[in-house]
Amino acid sequence: MILCVVGPTGIGKTTLSIALAKHYDAEIINFDSMQVYEKLDIGTAKVTKEETEGIKHHLLSFVPLDKTYSVYDYQKDARKVIDTLQKEKKNIILVGGTGLYLKAVLYDYQFEEGTKENQYEELSNEEIRNKILSYNIDNIPHVNNRKRLVRLLNKLENNEKITTTDKVLYPAMILGLTCKREVLYDRIDKRVDQMIEDGLVEEIKKVKNYFPVSKALQTGIGYKEFLPYLNKEQTLSEVILQIKKNSRHYAKRQYTFFKNQFPTIWYEVDFDDFTSTIDQVIKDIDNNKSSFFI
Repeated sequence: MILCVVGPTGIGKTTLSIALAKHYDAEIINFDSMQVYEKLDIGTAKVTKEETEGIKHHLLSFVPLDKTYSVYDYQKDARKVIDTLQKEKKNIILVGGTGLYLKAVLYDYQFEEGTKENQYEELSNEEIRNKILSYNIDNIPHVNNRKRLVRLLNKLENNEKITTTDKVLYPAMILGLTCKREVLYDRIDKRVDQMIEDGLVEEIKKVKNYFPVSKALQTGIGYKEFLPYLNKEQTLSEVILQIKKNSRHYAKRQYTFFKNQFPTIWYEVDFDDFTSTIDQVIKDIDNNKSSFFI
């Protein structure tokens, strides 16, 4: 059995995934594109050793910071882990926030070696469209269709051939966590404040020498915003506000992706009694195993 826990940043995916892993004797596979990197713990909200509660996690903290890790690389690594666990008759839980990573694993996506995936989080839709225009092609997606713009620019920059089908290689249940937007944004803001309190600035200082060679640091939310701070061009307060803003925008894009790209079963999180949310998810899994799977 493969369960996938999806949703925006700060919603409680880690808590649910560990509870499900304990209940179903499963192992967890990460599909967050920033959490695969070494040395990036606080800013990525990476699960701590204590939080894992002894549950085995895969594809966490194994990529050097100076290496560019692509969706093609992730697809190969994740499928290798899945195939091994299935041979061992283990239940599997995939958890994370990078929707393209998950889709590339579950569906019949065929990438060429060397394919790189970029969400262009630092660019507006108009800026992405302008980059596409420089390739002198026709039939450019509408400026408001960010998903298609991003996909097209990736293909152009990679000179990429990619075959995409709706064929499912790994049947799975997609479990999504949601809440009122204002509640989520408040949680995101508070989580950023907690990251600062937990030592995010110190973590940044430890990896600052990697910024010139690390795509993760240059593009990842929670890290890229510190470049002006390190260059003494912005105050820490300004950086914190930018991280919160970028995190809220990212959460909105995550919602859009998981709603449009997967047959997701959504659960309204009760943050006052998260156990009740966990119990409801387990009840639905047990009662609807066959009908809920893609």
